[in-house]
Amino acid sequence: MEYRQLGSSDLKVSALSLGTMTFGEQNSEAEAHRQLDYAVSRGVNFIDTAEMYPVPPRGETAGRTESYVGSWLKHRQRDKLVLASKIAGPGRGFKWIRGGPRIDRMHITAAIDASLKRLNTDYLDLYQIHWPDRYVPMFGGVSYDIAEERETVPIEEQLEVLASLVRAGKVRYLGLSNETPWGVMRFVAAAEKLGLPKVVSIQNAYHLMNRTFESGLAEVCRHSGVGLLAYSPLAFGCLSGKYVDDPQAVGRITLFPGFGQRYAKPNVPTASADYVRIARQAGLDPAQMALAFACSRWFTASVIVGATSSAQLQSNLDSAALTLDADVIAQIEAVHGRYPNPAP
Repeated sequence: MEYRQLGSSDLKVSALSLGTMTFGEQNSEAEAHRQLDYAVSRGVNFIDTAEMYPVPPRGETAGRTESYVGSWLKHRQRDKLVLASKIAGPGRGFKWIRGGPRIDRMHITAAIDASLKRLNTDYLDLYQIHWPDRYVPMFGGVSYDIAEERETVPIEEQLEVLASLVRAGKVRYLGLSNETPWGVMRFVAAAEKLGLPKVVSIQNAYHLMNRTFESGLAEVCRHSGVGLLAYSPLAFGCLSGKYVDDPQAVGRITLFPGFGQRYAKPNVPTASADYVRIARQAGLDPAQMALAFACSRWFTASVIVGATSSAQLQSNLDSAALTLDADVIAQIEAVHGRYPNPAP
């Protein structure tokens, strides 16, 4: 397993990391522990979770994923792992999280303490804002609508409170998620102006059918020392080939209708079929090709993989040994030219 520096931090994270959002919904506690054990045995040292997990989010299950990770972590060597979690933001109707989460002092303080308790640890290596406190188009939205703007906690205030967690030793580094170029720049500028800790990472969707990071965010992150933690690298299974073979195959898209709205767009079936074809003609597993592509980008610190079975996890981690040749890359770029970002 390759290890990479996470942005401007001193954290070294595995090029493939373990996402946990299925723990507590599609995976039992015992299954979660088996996945964690296996991933660590393969060299994975970075584990990502969130207070709202598992997904789809429900009041009955919120926090369960962290609890599963915490019951596993209780019997493991904490300092060998890079553990990350996220605080939920507003605007998605999650009233079961503190009556509706915000990124302010009260919510941040309550959120970090609850996460640390569930995770059975005194600190997090990385604490991320799951999505912005302000309005931004997300999860399939592509156009900024000024009619959706809402009152928001100033970024300087958010950062000041998060900095207090660093000073208290509860958090080592700060990160963002589902963020925009403007947002990253504002957080970086606020840190420089106020002498506060700078964000070191951004966790955004990145995969063959969503390469929007490459336009504005790649430049911003390059000059700001912010590393990409790429989530959904298989586009909810669309890049594995299973929906190409059987549109009703079991997966999050079919199990939870409406949850994968990003992948219900017109060019997704055709583009995903083309990427699967490239892999199979080259004698590659389509999922491994997709993961290897995301991992090969210069801006990627780690690719977050998730699985509902041990076989899936093993196959995903096997992609760490795969290097795509020039012909495969050229074919990928040709499809991207025909169908740029069909699932943003």
